[in-house]
Amino acid sequence: MSFLTLSALPAGILFALVTSITPGPNNMMLLSSGVNFGFRRTLPHLSGISAGVVLLMLSVEIGLGEALVHFPVLYTALEVASVAYLLYLAWKIGTSGELKVKSGDRRPMKFYEAIAFQWVNPKAWMMVLTAATIHLSESYSLNAVSMAVVFYVIGFPCICLWAGFGTAMRHVLSDPRRLRIFNVAMVVMLVLSLYPIALKLLGHAS
Repeated sequence: MSFLTLSALPAGILFALVTSITPGPNNMMLLSSGVNFGFRRTLPHLSGISAGVVLLMLSVEIGLGEALVHFPVLYTALEVASVAYLLYLAWKIGTSGELKVKSGDRRPMKFYEAIAFQWVNPKAWMMVLTAATIHLSESYSLNAVSMAVVFYVIGFPCICLWAGFGTAMRHVLSDPRRLRIFNVAMVVMLVLSLYPIALKLLGHAS
């Protein structure tokens, strides 16, 4: 019978806390969404991120991570897709207009879109691949579920802070010029987050 290794739990909690609360594509987009749409409209985005990370972690633990080791071209394809999609998101944020827009002109990311984004999110892959090395149980399945629970319980409040901070900034950024500067700054942050992947891809190409 397999049991949880409680001695490894603090390491799992600390890793989930640090990786969830620090800047990355998810948190940059949540900050921007909080500013542009408010916390309530960002809730599907928040829920989708947590659900997507859990699904990605379970998939890696049950064999996807091993497949990426044996077929590195798959991981390279994911990296290319992540660069392309993050550039698209950066363009969407950079072209955002005023906070008050006509209904349907702009919208926050939907639940299923946020889930799908985790599959091309480089930071999410780093998180789950590293988390797979933290052994809370000798059973792969129990370890996967345990780490998924840890990331959900610890991670969701952390990412809520980013959306909440963005919502709190709405009154400051109600001026179109300030909002434009903020959105450009978010674009720069997202593009900078691609720097390590871009260097790696250029290394493969040379």
